[in-house]
Amino acid sequence: MNLIKLTTSLFLIILVDFQGKAQNLFDGWEYLFQTKKSYVVYKTPEVILIDGKADENSWEKAEWTDLFVDIEGENKKLPTYSTKIKMLWDDENLYLFAKLTEPHIWAYYTEHDQIVYHENDFEVFIDPDRTTHEYFEFEINAQNTLFDLFMTKPYRNGGIPLISWNADGFRSAIFLDGTLNQPGDTDKSWTIEMAIPFHDLRLGVHAQKPENGTHWSINFSRVQWQTEIIDGKYIRKKDDATGRILPEDNWVWSPVGVINMHYPERWGILQFSTYEVGEKTIEFTLPADEKYREYLWLLYYKQTQFKSENKTYAQTLDELDFPENPEKDVVISMQATGNQFFAELKAPGGLKLTINHEGRISKN
Repeated sequence: MNLIKLTTSLFLIILVDFQGKAQNLFDGWEYLFQTKKSYVVYKTPEVILIDGKADENSWEKAEWTDLFVDIEGENKKLPTYSTKIKMLWDDENLYLFAKLTEPHIWAYYTEHDQIVYHENDFEVFIDPDRTTHEYFEFEINAQNTLFDLFMTKPYRNGGIPLISWNADGFRSAIFLDGTLNQPGDTDKSWTIEMAIPFHDLRLGVHAQKPENGTHWSINFSRVQWQTEIIDGKYIRKKDDATGRILPEDNWVWSPVGVINMHYPERWGILQFSTYEVGEKTIEFTLPADEKYREYLWLLYYKQTQFKSENKTYAQTLDELDFPENPEKDVVISMQATGNQFFAELKAPGGLKLTINHEGRISKN
């Protein structure tokens, strides 16, 4: 068993143990608490040439992730075509290499910030400080057209996509094992290589530069449309009865549980190591506050549901059937009005976590 699969298994054991102690509390919400994928990213000692081929020694040593699954989880139908990635980093950039098996490679958008998810694309989502607010999104199609944006907060919380934001130092390249926009043949795959500068992942005046052991929330999505050929061109299929474009498939690295990538709390976890790739293999380590965060997210989901049904937030934990002490030495308190709420969790070691009605989670 390779390290990634081993650490994912360990994560599952920890999560099952955690949820087993509070089984009744999570009943009915399991779909939103699927096991998060994890990946340890190592440093590269060599210059990475962004050419879409990933033929440097460092890339040869880097581990592939598990294959992507449906966005709703592994209990759904497995993706038709395989997708996998590997990652590296140095003092300036996070590097990503993705391989997408694809018998028909197509893309027509060529202008920066066109909405490329209206075509088949590959997407990267990064929340460096793990608050679920102020996160970054990068989307690439097979023409190497970039759609980059900054999210103030998730759409569910009134977030605004700042499309005018640009990652000025971002670099990417595509390599095609096949031909682009040629319906008459069968292709094999397309690969994407990208460098995401830490300097561009800026919140305020500070760039999000990781250190040894730093954890980021991160996820990757592949949007795949059903197509037909009309006048020699790939066109998204429509429903014969309604005339509407058929919904896309969403294949992801770490399952979200719902068809919505903008649930940052459900993304996978990236751990940075300062060891050079291939020098030493270390085990992925969960952030110390990870299991406690899940209590607050369950409270948030219950409050959101309560407000949807009652037009007001619950004023007490009892109304949510939520315990003040979900486990020994863990205390949760909440203050609420009809339109706002704020909850705090205190755990051993002086740990304090808070969450509010906008889904912003913070560690004090």
